[in-house]
Amino acid sequence: MQAIVAEKALQAQALAAPFRHVKKGSHIEIKPCEMFRNGALLTWCSGHLFEIAPPHEMNPALKKWQMDTLPMIPESFKYKIIPSKASRFKAVKDILTNPNVTEIIAAGDPAREGELIVQLVVRMSGVNKPMKRLWVSSLTPNAVEHAFSNLLDIEQTKPLYHEAMARSYADWLIGMNASRAYTLLIQSKGAGRSVFSVGRVQTPTLALVVKREREILQFVSKPFFEVIAQFNIDGSVYEGKYSMETGTRFEKKEEAEAIQKQCQGKEAIVQKVKTERKSVPPPALHSLSTLQALANKRFRFSPKKTLELTQSLYEKSFVTYPRTDSNHVTKEEAAAFPNILNKLSSLEPYKTLTANTTRNILSDKRYVNEKMVSDHYAIIPTENVPSLNSLSGDEKKIYDMIARSLIAAHYDPAVFAHSSIQTSIESHVFITNGKQLLFPGWRPVLFESEKEDVILPSVKEGQQGEAEEVKVTEGKTVPPKRYTEGELITAMKNVGQSVDDKELGQVLKSVSGLGEESTRSNIIERLKQLEYMEIEQHRLAPTQKAFILMDAVEHTLLASPELTGRWEKRLKEIGKGEAPANVFIDQSKKLAQKIVHDAINHSSSWQFESQVQKKSEEKHLGGCPKCGAAVVDKGKLYGCTMYSTTKCSFMISKKMLGKTISAANIKKLLEKGKTNLIKGFKGKSPFDAYIVWKDRNDGSVQFEFKNKK
Repeated sequence: MQAIVAEKALQAQALAAPFRHVKKGSHIEIKPCEMFRNGALLTWCSGHLFEIAPPHEMNPALKKWQMDTLPMIPESFKYKIIPSKASRFKAVKDILTNPNVTEIIAAGDPAREGELIVQLVVRMSGVNKPMKRLWVSSLTPNAVEHAFSNLLDIEQTKPLYHEAMARSYADWLIGMNASRAYTLLIQSKGAGRSVFSVGRVQTPTLALVVKREREILQFVSKPFFEVIAQFNIDGSVYEGKYSMETGTRFEKKEEAEAIQKQCQGKEAIVQKVKTERKSVPPPALHSLSTLQALANKRFRFSPKKTLELTQSLYEKSFVTYPRTDSNHVTKEEAAAFPNILNKLSSLEPYKTLTANTTRNILSDKRYVNEKMVSDHYAIIPTENVPSLNSLSGDEKKIYDMIARSLIAAHYDPAVFAHSSIQTSIESHVFITNGKQLLFPGWRPVLFESEKEDVILPSVKEGQQGEAEEVKVTEGKTVPPKRYTEGELITAMKNVGQSVDDKELGQVLKSVSGLGEESTRSNIIERLKQLEYMEIEQHRLAPTQKAFILMDAVEHTLLASPELTGRWEKRLKEIGKGEAPANVFIDQSKKLAQKIVHDAINHSSSWQFESQVQKKSEEKHLGGCPKCGAAVVDKGKLYGCTMYSTTKCSFMISKKMLGKTISAANIKKLLEKGKTNLIKGFKGKSPFDAYIVWKDRNDGSVQFEFKNKK
């Protein structure tokens, strides 16, 4: 008899679905059939069941954080069961140790973490039985049966297990040592009592956010001036913008006014008319990062939420494996597209759209390219099309994006006419640009409405007229915007494009930037949980704590994408069986030593007191309702700056009923007496409300509901 070990319960149900089976408490029994002559026992892990033990559980002397115990380099790593998963491990172990089980089929997600989860559970169960590997990127019955008929030998995927183990050991070595070293050293400089968590991916990701914030803080807005002329050419009236080699903007108003005076009321001639047709092909199919970025932009879903929703759709067998960095599929998958489109046509939103598809994409390398698919292909709908009523509202939104992406790929390109008119007044040149959609192609599949065209008048080269009105307009340069969570996902993936070192840039591109498709959302969530950044008006704002850490790690490998880029490159080589894991782990031990040594050496130049004060001033949110002093962000709460001198007790907790209250809302409360509508408070049932003063004199607050009865 075979034992099948899945990663999660829903996945286990999908794996059992093609066969006659019965659920028996904590496992599923597959009845004898052609695929399983003696039947099979199917169990699941519920994600990771084990974690590497913390330092003090390996060595009690390490419980107290002290510099003289660093670096911590265990001779061997020990695993401990995650306390909340103990009963689940017992259920899995009971199946694996069953004397009737003679072979184990590892059926975790088709990736390195799925490999680690199952193989580690087998190892910790103490069994030594032959193993096979189920590798399946779609959980439809047909795909599952095909995968069970083509099981891999466990040695074929063992390198992925070694890759995942090496990554977890190395992350422990760097994270544990760097976090303790920087925490102790920063605290010794009087910069608070916070714990400063450091990691090879999370820290350079935070560096992106802090760098952007510094650009905003240092930005000095400057006025600029442009000259706009209104032309009348034989009755055709249009506007043009003065253009020169350096652009259209003047720094000095006097210079713009001089052009205005020279052109006002003067004769104008159409110097050049140009129209160009441009075809815009449908967008690529979705990888996880493009799906997360789009869902964040369209619905303000966090990347974590998008991954969870897509994972749920995958486990219900409605879409393919979500943790993919590929936008392409193989010919084998593309051959199923006509059938999938036919199935989608049974759903009302897609009936007309699928009927109007215009082409087969089997030979289009923008979508079908074996070389661009490694372990997993793009996220696409499966032939198992759901009833949309069976999906939650948010699942439906994600499924709709995935379905429309595939449908749009089967449409012709959209065609635009880009036109321009160059109008001259003596030696002065004015440019007028227009754009018109000539053929919509795929656009109606993805966009409900189109922006209005900018259609230029029909004029010909050589026609003459006059500049009826010439005006000077004033504008101001604006700072870059903070990242949204979706934009940060994209920035993490494309970080190699902004690196000056070309060789390093190529390394980062080869490993798809910072982090993996499956881990980027977790990194962002962790940075929020660690109070390094928070959401303000749907964008990511770094906290004072983030600035302190970045000041400390500046100019080190920990703040640069270089470490994680070269690290991921070597890990991928281990996963392909091209490099040994033990050498990588030994190098990580040496790196942990270097990081601690460098932190100690650099700490002599750290000066946080003035910087902490400066960051505190930047975070002043308004006047204290009790004493009038400044209210600032104090980490876990917002409070009065006069507490230490006058004992002013005004404070507001950052978390209320499971909801984080942003600095922007506290600022609005202090200024206006009422926050924006805050969604998702967790009472007996979730509710939305404003926070208002209950008594401004004593600083107490209460909820005000949107729909008062």
